[in-house]
Amino acid sequence: MSSDAGFAWQVRVYWEDTDAGGIVYYANYLRFLERARTEWLRAKGFEQGRLLAEERIQFAVVEVGVAYRSPARYGDLLEVTARVQECRKASISFAQEVRRLPDRQLLVEATVRAASLDADNLRPRSLPAGMREALLDG
Repeated sequence: MSSDAGFAWQVRVYWEDTDAGGIVYYANYLRFLERARTEWLRAKGFEQGRLLAEERIQFAVVEVGVAYRSPARYGDLLEVTARVQECRKASISFAQEVRRLPDRQLLVEATVRAASLDADNLRPRSLPAGMREALLDG
């Protein structure tokens, strides 16, 4: 699904996502952000398992910046967005947000940079031909 903020993906907060007070544990937002990027990549036609098997490419997060604005709680429906800020030869930088639905209150803002790596030696590797253009499209 697309939105003005780029790709948007929804997730419900489950008990396992929260601390003893029913508030989302801070590190679990990273899981939500990761899943949104994975679903964005899938929506663009790039399945990570296939990239690994056929192209011998995998992605690794190399930098994250997170600002926690307001807590999410058990049962909340969240919208997690992913928008490409920069796509280089062997890395992709994202701007991401987590908002509570239906009021769209901003809960988390994040920037994430993922490197494209050769799966056999874990060294930086260029994105496959055509992939960079496809990722920057819309």
